[in-house]
Amino acid sequence: MPEKKSSPATANSQRGRIAELRRRSEEAEAGGGPERREREHKAGKLTARERIDLLLDEGSFEELDKFVRHHCTDFGMESQRPAGDGFVTGFGRIDGRLVYVFAQDFTVFGGSLSESNAQKICKIMDLAMRNGAPVIGLNDSGGARIQEGVMSLAGYAEIFLRNTLASGVIPQISAIMGPCAGGAVYSPAITDFIFMTRETSYMFVTGPDVIKTVTHEEVTKQELGGAMTHNEKSGVAHFISRDDADGCAMVRELLGFLPSNNLEDPPRRHTNDPVTRRDASLNLLVPADPLKPYDIKDAIHSVVDDGYFFEVHEHFAKNLVVGFARMDGRSVGIVANQPAFLAGVLDINASVKGARFVRFCDAFNIPLITFEDVPGFLPGTQQEFGGIIRHGAKLLYAFAEATVPKITVITRKAYGGAYCVMASKHIRTDANFAWPMAEIAVMGPEGAVNIVYKRELDKAPEAEREKLRQEKITEFRERFANPFIAAERGYIDAVIEPAETRTRIITALRSLENKRDTNPKKKHGNIPL
Repeated sequence: MPEKKSSPATANSQRGRIAELRRRSEEAEAGGGPERREREHKAGKLTARERIDLLLDEGSFEELDKFVRHHCTDFGMESQRPAGDGFVTGFGRIDGRLVYVFAQDFTVFGGSLSESNAQKICKIMDLAMRNGAPVIGLNDSGGARIQEGVMSLAGYAEIFLRNTLASGVIPQISAIMGPCAGGAVYSPAITDFIFMTRETSYMFVTGPDVIKTVTHEEVTKQELGGAMTHNEKSGVAHFISRDDADGCAMVRELLGFLPSNNLEDPPRRHTNDPVTRRDASLNLLVPADPLKPYDIKDAIHSVVDDGYFFEVHEHFAKNLVVGFARMDGRSVGIVANQPAFLAGVLDINASVKGARFVRFCDAFNIPLITFEDVPGFLPGTQQEFGGIIRHGAKLLYAFAEATVPKITVITRKAYGGAYCVMASKHIRTDANFAWPMAEIAVMGPEGAVNIVYKRELDKAPEAEREKLRQEKITEFRERFANPFIAAERGYIDAVIEPAETRTRIITALRSLENKRDTNPKKKHGNIPL
């Protein structure tokens, strides 16, 4: 049949609509215009669309709600209705895997949240939940749009609800690449990981001006809520990047360790690192002097695939090390006491840091590997008044609740309640190993001798007391502070040569690939928050 030709009027109408589509697309993509984009560049920031291009696989971004406009008619807003309303939302791919993303455009109304662009975020969060894909938020916003009043606040609450419902179902990642203040901070706070850029981002509930008025404290934005403040002092943020491009690269790297949702396993990668690789240096890693520190990261780098460890919360609570690695090509979560910092003791911050990480790994089917060298919980009035009992219980709760494969290696000290907390056999850890120099006891030999042999020491002549005390310490260490007593009880599955740690862990992981464990049926537990 001959092709049916459209009339000139129809063709003109079609060309007009296509031209209108292109004009509207250009308007949306222009954001706040070239001058505002240039201002962002001079401040060391990229625009929302530039960030998305860096984050996602090339050419994979599919934008949604590009032409949405706000509906506010107060304060002259009816004459300012840019397409997109300051937020860019849609989906794309990272390493070929589906992700949903939203980016706030600071060049349009300072990236402020309106009723309309909140609905854009809610839409992609709903889609992400239905399709089992991660959500990534690129935050750069002045906060709620004041002109819209309670409608803007309602938009935040709708987002908070979805953050909460999505928690533990799909990974949620927040990259703070500019301001994030007031109520806006609580959406990132609910998400799993927060990235901040070193010089250009900040987060706080109330800004420096309000603080000065209320408490008379003078503080800058960076001091109050900058990237290093939240990475090192508050622990709000997990990662710090040099700039926007570095931050996007780090987000991509993190996602490589994570599954797309809680029903999947993390992606597995091929590795040429032999399972049977030994590292004889581990046999000499732990000093003979039990009071001398060493770096637990040396042990981690030695046993994981290709020596690569992606640390989380690197600058916060350094006495506990957490992060991701691969073993036999599988993603694993690492939790390790750090004897090089505060002797690896557990305190409030370390307990909270560890509990949060353990619960994330358990939610997303990532096996947990624990390296234990812990002398106990940090003593002192500051810790007790701060609630070390409650906070320490969080870490205990998290490890006990976890049903993913759990493997623990005691490298040196495992004292008191901290022994129980750090993934001991008694809280359902699957494989528990100890190095020969491990000390497992209620407390260290020095403290134990002072209690157990107090009367004998008091009766001894003062000149001989210290010599007797040292003899008793040596005797106690040989009789009780070693791994063989625990091994005889079955609390330790094997005492292993340190050089064989990689092989023993991977062999255990392989045996646990089909592990199935459940908790009692309930709505949810009541973790000691």
